[in-house]
Amino acid sequence: MSESTLRGNFLSFTGRAKILHMTWFAFFVTFLVWFSHAPLLAVIQETMGLTDDQIKTLLILNVALTIPARIITGMLVDVYGPRKTYSVMLVATAGLCFLFALSTTFEMLALSRFLMGFVGAGFVIGIRMISEWYPAKQLGLAEGLYKGMGNVGSAVAAVTLPTLALMFGGDDGWRYATAITGVIALIFAGVYYTNVTDTPAGSTYFKPNKSGGLEVTSKRDFYFCLLMNIPMFAAMAVLTWKVETLGLFSETASYITYGVLVGLYIFQASQLYKVNKEIFATPVDEVLQYNFKQVAILSIAYAVTFGTELSVVSMLPLFFKDVFLIPIALAGIFGACFAVVDVFSCPSGGYISDKFGRKGSLVLLLSGAALGFFAMAQINAQWPIALAVGTMMVSSFFLGSAAGCVFAVVPLIKRRLTGQIAGMVGAYGNIGAVLFLTVFSFVSPSVFFLTIAASIAVAAACAMFLDEPKSTMAEVMPDGTVQLIDVH
Repeated sequence: MSESTLRGNFLSFTGRAKILHMTWFAFFVTFLVWFSHAPLLAVIQETMGLTDDQIKTLLILNVALTIPARIITGMLVDVYGPRKTYSVMLVATAGLCFLFALSTTFEMLALSRFLMGFVGAGFVIGIRMISEWYPAKQLGLAEGLYKGMGNVGSAVAAVTLPTLALMFGGDDGWRYATAITGVIALIFAGVYYTNVTDTPAGSTYFKPNKSGGLEVTSKRDFYFCLLMNIPMFAAMAVLTWKVETLGLFSETASYITYGVLVGLYIFQASQLYKVNKEIFATPVDEVLQYNFKQVAILSIAYAVTFGTELSVVSMLPLFFKDVFLIPIALAGIFGACFAVVDVFSCPSGGYISDKFGRKGSLVLLLSGAALGFFAMAQINAQWPIALAVGTMMVSSFFLGSAAGCVFAVVPLIKRRLTGQIAGMVGAYGNIGAVLFLTVFSFVSPSVFFLTIAASIAVAAACAMFLDEPKSTMAEVMPDGTVQLIDVH
């Protein structure tokens, strides 16, 4: 099949292209609802009489649950399939959206935003769905399109919801605006459920042998997985500390939360052992093994790429305003350019990975992003503003392309565990955001950019140890026979 034919298939609305478009729109809707509050916070603060600290708390709570939610969602999608999981996620998204719109107290707002963090895990579901429908030679581009188009949801929320709130008018305008996004999610849940299938006709949907934890295939990988789980709980501890510093958590409540997090880690470790205890007695057949090192390297790469995206987008408008002394509205437009590039960069990274190899592409794109952020650290008032914006957009392109490259590899590790692997890698993206935003609260923007550049350079060095995917991966059919799946 020619490259022009392959490109044309992405533009159609039949077969696998239909699945791609339906699935990226499901992701788009979850992000639309998840970030629906952000552009309306000023109005919400005014109409409900909230303090600045309460607004900051809502922003933290909105992402607090996303880290564990991506792990849990990965398990659910591997067991129940993306069709059912995404449909239920959209229904839950609508319900939480309505809860937020109907909130009459800060406590209700806080609870709905905390639970809304689960919506941020919807991204994981589509990674498995797309991998079931697209061959390896097109997978990077398909996953990149899915990620890039879905991410637009947050930008659309920022552009449209303030206008909708003004159209409805009055103190309740923001409620109607956010509720509309919930209605869209509820309607699309039905549309998605009735229009997609988990696999093409005749294909097998491989499920994990056991649920409750990620299956690994060696004793070394078991201990490696335990180690890689620690930063997830550490990031949630940092969020707890942030809430305490805002004065909305007592010291006692924080210590209780830290204790709960330690308890949850111990519980997760016991579940991981329960799922994998056989490997301590009987080695896994070599043909069925996978290397957890792949998951760890991709997690680190996504921590520095998506983590940087989330943290930098939130600070760029004020950075441009303070450095170049321009109106905040213009600074906001320049800052938004960083996020807009993602629409093109994610598919580009996936395509580069498909075309030129997984490992080399990731190393190259991460290296470019590291250099880009080193250049951004040099920006000052003497720079022409056009050069500063151009440098930022080039950095964003390399960053988004590297993120797209990460998810071009994730589905090629172990088919039946794709959801859980995507969940861990996706969770590390949020871990990166928590850590970078914490660093930013202590340092200047130039040091912040240098910290990001150094972190990305470390990830690029780690990516050099990534193994290029083999020509096939093996899965066991329901009848016990082994099927080889082409991943080249």
